[in-house]
Amino acid sequence: MLRSLRNILEMIRFSHTLFALPFALLAAVMAWVAGARTEPEVAFRGRDLLGIVLCMVLARSAAMAFNRVADWRLDAANPRTRMRHIPSGTLSLGSVATFAVVCSIGFVLATLVFLPNRLPFYLSLPVLAFLLGYSFTKRFTTAAHFWLGAALMLAPISAWIAIRGQVVLADPADLLPAIVLGGAVLLWVAGFDIIYACQDVEFDVAAGLHSVPSRLGVARSLRLAALCHLGMVILLAALPLVYPLLGWIYLAGIAAVALLLIYEHRLVRPDDLTRVNEAFFQVNAVVSIGLFLLGSLDLLASRG
Repeated sequence: MLRSLRNILEMIRFSHTLFALPFALLAAVMAWVAGARTEPEVAFRGRDLLGIVLCMVLARSAAMAFNRVADWRLDAANPRTRMRHIPSGTLSLGSVATFAVVCSIGFVLATLVFLPNRLPFYLSLPVLAFLLGYSFTKRFTTAAHFWLGAALMLAPISAWIAIRGQVVLADPADLLPAIVLGGAVLLWVAGFDIIYACQDVEFDVAAGLHSVPSRLGVARSLRLAALCHLGMVILLAALPLVYPLLGWIYLAGIAAVALLLIYEHRLVRPDDLTRVNEAFFQVNAVVSIGLFLLGSLDLLASRG
């Protein structure tokens, strides 16, 4: 049983939850600080923090497991992915599908943690459908990378709604800081997913799959990824305009993010994709965790 659990966690790359979770937590800290003095109904509650983490983990686990089920034939045909758990026989198709169903049900139930705020529960099924729908996008649209970005964009927006749902219902404009932060996440994810997809450009073309590299080629795809990351930095820099509580520590964090993204793009060249994994996994983890820590430190320091 422990071996099967370990294999499932390896399959869904559980550690990569760190990519989106820090942005959800940053949005939560922003929401709590914004309402600390004027809106007692959004005061910090430990169960809300637990609920955000639980929903993030369950939603991402469901989406990753569903993706492996939906793509197992493609994975088996692709030389880069044929040793993934289902094609290699390490895990059965049924066990992974069951895991996806359990995580999906768990995600919907976990939204009840936020009661009396009912918005997370009401939105749980549409959000889940959008997350799972990504698995089919490369079959019909080149915008699949941006669909994935939009899926992770929901992390900070959902965290904000989980904390400030009643305020958002009364004033939808209250959601604007989370939308700007979410937009930065969308462009960030789309950019690094385009870079990652460059590894499969030949297979995507042969299999008739839609991806930016199969449509534009590797060189132009890398330039588009760079534009996405430039857009991310611009949106992060614009966030204090709609959320003035952020200060110089956060701005220093943006500068660090920009330097990391420049480094990421220097690791990958059209004629050398051997360092894609380093760019994808190491740099992006530092970007998300670092921005969360510096943004939270800024907000907590301003309160003190």
